[in-house]
Amino acid sequence: MENQEKFDFILIGAGIMSATLAVFLKELMPDCSIKVLERLDEIAGESSDAWNNAGTGHAALCEMNYTPENEDGTIDCSKALKIDEQFEISKQFWSFLVEKNQLMPDFIRPLPHMSFVRGEKDIQFLKKRVEALTQYPLFKGMQFSEDPETLKQWIPLMMQGRDEHEKIAATKMDIGTDVNFGALTRQLFKYLNTLPGFSIEGSHEVTDIDPLEGQYPWLVAIEDLKKRQNYELSAKFVFIGAGGGSLHLLEKSKIPEAKGYGGFPVSGQWLRCVNREVIELHNAKVYGKAAVGAPPMSVPHLDSRVINGKKELLFGPYAGFSTKFLKNGSYLDLPASLRLNNIVPMIQAGLDNLQLTKYLIEQVRQKPEQRLQALQEFMPEAKMQDWELAVAGQRVQVIKKGSEDRGKLEFGTELVRNEGGNIVALLGASPGASTAVAIMLDLLQQCFPQQLKNPAWQSKLKSMIPTYGISLRDNAGLVEETRKRTSGILNLNA
Repeated sequence: MENQEKFDFILIGAGIMSATLAVFLKELMPDCSIKVLERLDEIAGESSDAWNNAGTGHAALCEMNYTPENEDGTIDCSKALKIDEQFEISKQFWSFLVEKNQLMPDFIRPLPHMSFVRGEKDIQFLKKRVEALTQYPLFKGMQFSEDPETLKQWIPLMMQGRDEHEKIAATKMDIGTDVNFGALTRQLFKYLNTLPGFSIEGSHEVTDIDPLEGQYPWLVAIEDLKKRQNYELSAKFVFIGAGGGSLHLLEKSKIPEAKGYGGFPVSGQWLRCVNREVIELHNAKVYGKAAVGAPPMSVPHLDSRVINGKKELLFGPYAGFSTKFLKNGSYLDLPASLRLNNIVPMIQAGLDNLQLTKYLIEQVRQKPEQRLQALQEFMPEAKMQDWELAVAGQRVQVIKKGSEDRGKLEFGTELVRNEGGNIVALLGASPGASTAVAIMLDLLQQCFPQQLKNPAWQSKLKSMIPTYGISLRDNAGLVEETRKRTSGILNLNA
């Protein structure tokens, strides 16, 4: 026990969440020791990888599921406002690192975000959405059009071959972004590797987490997958940011707060364009409306992307079901997650979401012709030979025990921590990577409340995020000033 290597922080998972948290910790506590443990032999190989997520800088500029329609016909803007503010926080954090030459801004690029609808009912919804959102400074500049000639300028590829009498409409926000979260994560870890007291290990799988007495309250058991050797480390604080693998590790910690949590895995696939001429004709992220009963990650969108320096075009995702919790996981992940304390909530959540189950079954059974038909709603002239099917990432939606112990399916992200605030797991998916900075700030507030009162911490956080502690929601001047500054630093004015 005495010979174990000890760390202030052990972070599990080498994705965008652990990278973001590690940077915060090193900025606030430069002398702290941090060890990152990753099961794969690569950084950002799961949810953070560019091919495994939408690459959208999620800011509710185009995602209609963030603005549900109330029973009285009004639009609920609360979630959209929150997510947009959170993305502005992310841009400020990245800008701070770019100014310090710790990041290159080539992981992010400007790209219009658009919402696209068909039919009179959805057009009326989109009109109401625009009217509701544009009351707030964060959504100033959102354009709406039903005019075919205008839409031909905005989305020429989607207008080719379209019936001129079809009822369609779209909104457009020019401040949208395309973000390669895999490239960003790798840059962050490259910077962290230059700092004293930081280390990262690939091909190292955490097999158990047990409580200890004393100054280092957590014992982390690890298998070196290359050497086939087992060893243990101890830590003052453990962060479980292993994507779909977080639930298993949270259960292994045996903290009371983990009881009742379950996970519902949802897999995804893309149609990837292989025709370079078609790829060059589209320059936007265009989101449609989700099918009734579909999870948020399944909202159809036609995306222009830049991945590994090459322009790409993706459509999807098409949802599916797999018992894996990670793309590189095991088919036993779902059954292995079952516990006496979460079986009932998971069954109840399944019964309460039969429509989702039906939707996933239909998606799994889809034939290539049906996938093409979905694409043709966006691109009427889409041809099968121009597209190939590619596997996207794996997500685990949170199931938590609600009132009367009923299970409730959650589609956001959630931090689960123990009473002492020295072990935290991040569960969930959307909007995920785009709001990583805000999520990690929330973690700091929950786990380090006393340190956050320290003037030195306050000063450092304000230097990193100038609007820290200030709401942008109704402050038009601050929104304009903040966006002007970050857009300049991140080269988003093109």
